[in-house]
Amino acid sequence: MTFRSLKLIDPLLRALDELGYDDPTPVQRQAIPAVLAGRDLMAAAQTGTGKTAGFALPLLHRLTLEGAVAPLGVRCLVLAPTRELAEQVYASFRKYGAHVPLRYGVAYGGVPIEPQINKLKKGLDVLVATPGRLLDLLRQGTLTFTQLQTLVLDEADRMLDLGFAADLDTVFAALPPGRQTLLFSATFPEAIRTLAGRLLRDPLSVQASPANAAAKTVRQLVITTDKKSKPELFLHLLRERGWQQVLVFAKTRKGVDQLVGVLQQQGIRADAIHGDKPQPARLRALARFKARDVDVLVATDVAARGLDIAGLPLVVNHDLPTVAEDYVHRIGRTGRAGATGEAISLVAADEVDLLKAIETLIRQVLPREEIPGFEADHRVPSTGTPASAAQPGARKSAAKPKGAKAPVSPAAPRPAGGFGPTAPDRARPAKRIPQGSVVVAAGRGAKSTAKTAAKTVAKTTARPSPRPTKKK
Repeated sequence: MTFRSLKLIDPLLRALDELGYDDPTPVQRQAIPAVLAGRDLMAAAQTGTGKTAGFALPLLHRLTLEGAVAPLGVRCLVLAPTRELAEQVYASFRKYGAHVPLRYGVAYGGVPIEPQINKLKKGLDVLVATPGRLLDLLRQGTLTFTQLQTLVLDEADRMLDLGFAADLDTVFAALPPGRQTLLFSATFPEAIRTLAGRLLRDPLSVQASPANAAAKTVRQLVITTDKKSKPELFLHLLRERGWQQVLVFAKTRKGVDQLVGVLQQQGIRADAIHGDKPQPARLRALARFKARDVDVLVATDVAARGLDIAGLPLVVNHDLPTVAEDYVHRIGRTGRAGATGEAISLVAADEVDLLKAIETLIRQVLPREEIPGFEADHRVPSTGTPASAAQPGARKSAAKPKGAKAPVSPAAPRPAGGFGPTAPDRARPAKRIPQGSVVVAAGRGAKSTAKTAAKTVAKTTARPSPRPTKKK
């Protein structure tokens, strides 16, 4: 199947030719005919599969053929959870619609509202907005939805995660009921299904790939170390492996700024993106990274969705995300559009539960590696193998007959770091411990502890018992 076979208008096909797009992706093959036909859509596809083109191309086709927009009007509204994603979707509409006579706008907070109002005064065929800024524009009476034909919810699950549920309800109440609604979400928890049930009419469901699956084009690796060693280990890997362009994710805004400070002190060109940064600074950092003026871009999960960096070779998780689904979105910044990529996670012992949740979600156990000189003092315990990730053909343990004793086998020696058994699991006769004896478990300070305890016992046993009181 080709884009031409999908019967898109020539100006769109010309733009696709200029961009080097040959064949539609699976999600585009399913979504484009449905959107052209005016169907409501509920679509899931892993990140990097071209879902933006899946709704942008057919909407541009229809908007071009179906008249013009009036002042203050909006014909197509796309809601996005973050400024970065809103900018990316807006750029995609402009790119695909380079040869059609339509007007586009983007609206989000953190920047002056006046330029956005000025654009809306003439009317927009496509408005891409975050929910908060859209409500600001609505309250000021600077746009109307009387001409609205289509509503697109992009990354709907993320909008609910960020607490936009009340804002979305207010927006939905202002929209005409007869519109087409397209809902795109990486995951479909119960809240999203409830939302879809309220908004969509007889929707077509599209699932181009398993939900929460990491792209097969991304090689994933875990490197274990101690938490305090992570910045130094990252610097070591950056130099030893000759990394040229790296997107790094940290858990907190403070952690992002600290890592950028360390890198800049070492003469490495680094910049940051997080929620405390003004939007112009965030856009500037991203532009410098794309232009290779910056080698390392460090970000919080505000950039886990919505960053489209062509040919990005590597994503590093300096810290694991607290929400397992965000791991899939983070590493989805690389290995996009069929290209290969690599995702490396630096994992400390206190993140083992986060790692286990990620591996359960993606149904695979990630390979591990240790770097000489950066081995963990507190080793990351094994997470085990999720049942769904077991190797094909692996034999299951035979069920033990009722009442049968398990065979006894020597246990593995204790590895460095204190995890694992210390002695064979063979039966031993229990030793009777005399009453009043002191038992001290071996460990740091065990000898001194034992001596002190023994002296205390000796004093107690040496003290004469009180005389019995005679009855008068």
